[in-house]
Amino acid sequence: MTETDTAAPTRLPPMARPALRRVMLVLAAACGLSVANIYYAQPLLDPIASAFKVSQGSAALVVTVTQLGYALGLVALMPLGDLLENRALASRTLLITAAALVAAAVAPGFGVFLVVSVLVGVTSVVAQILIPFAAHLAPEEERGKFVGTVMTGLLLGILLARTMASLVAAAWGWRAIYLISGVLMVVISAVLVKLLPRRHPDHPHGYGHLMKSIVGLAREEPILRRRAICQALLFGAFSCFWTSVAFELIRRHHMGQIGIGAFALVGAAGAVAAPVSGRLGDLGHGKAASGTALVLGIAAMVLAGVGAGSVVVLAVAGVLLDLAVQGHQVLSQRVIYGLRPDARARINTVYMTTVFLGGAAASGASGAVHNMWGWTGVTALGAVLVLIALVLWAIDALRDRPASGRR
Repeated sequence: MTETDTAAPTRLPPMARPALRRVMLVLAAACGLSVANIYYAQPLLDPIASAFKVSQGSAALVVTVTQLGYALGLVALMPLGDLLENRALASRTLLITAAALVAAAVAPGFGVFLVVSVLVGVTSVVAQILIPFAAHLAPEEERGKFVGTVMTGLLLGILLARTMASLVAAAWGWRAIYLISGVLMVVISAVLVKLLPRRHPDHPHGYGHLMKSIVGLAREEPILRRRAICQALLFGAFSCFWTSVAFELIRRHHMGQIGIGAFALVGAAGAVAAPVSGRLGDLGHGKAASGTALVLGIAAMVLAGVGAGSVVVLAVAGVLLDLAVQGHQVLSQRVIYGLRPDARARINTVYMTTVFLGGAAASGASGAVHNMWGWTGVTALGAVLVLIALVLWAIDALRDRPASGRR
């Protein structure tokens, strides 16, 4: 199968345009608020350590176990979107998330807090269940546009979570953000039940067969593998940048935590890439736009390296990198969701697990690289990762040059 081939989609009843737009906005909000749960703890580690009387190193385990929980959810929970009725799966998972968040807010000890943090991570993967749902609801000719809208919500949730957690903690203490988010999860669950149609997947077998078929999808769909690997490499560069830029801002530019938090907000500009990229894919320009996004990613890393002496240049590089990552993500998801409409949740499992692992590996490597070669080494590593992705894109483009149609 080439990127121009798509299987006949499994259709839900068409929705009126105003209702469809309303549902997509709700899905975007649900994705953003649910994925934000895995980032709330990051700026709160110092008060968490004080509350539980543990070291800052021990408190950092909260971030680790939450991320591990999310990875487990990607592998074990997300494929259920191809097995269980989707509305019920999403809404009930959000209720479990709410219970875990409330338990985190009232946790009496650090051990309990770590356990419920794992559960928060596992269940927050509901955001990745809702994105394929959006693809099912969207008309084929506008799939990229609507997936881009939902991805915008997801991106804003990731980018704004740390800032919101810091502001809420400053006003009411660090536990408050968990209580507030728990209430929001209940509200979102109720709204999803009210607005979303029921969708019963076509998969006729049980969970064991479902999990085995994921390996088959990865083996049988070369487009899925290529798109996942390219995005993993690009997201790896993104992780390198945002993992190490704080060190540069502190050492070279003498910023404090407030300044670093404000700098992180520049990434919100990348949200505009999601809907624009989706529309480009719908118009048949996805392949070229994907290559452009990769070139933009390389340019961002080079700019960050040579312009490290200027906070403004670093901010511009951060914006360009976010535009590249989000644009390529939406374009890739538009393509892979057209491969097997009956297996979109499992396809998303292969894709997002690959991307997550790529980001985690690059984030870990960037620390060692920064220790040895500083910020220049980090930006060089990021540029090389995206260059490899661009080479893969170019090989694919040359092989498929005679083909026509949407990419």
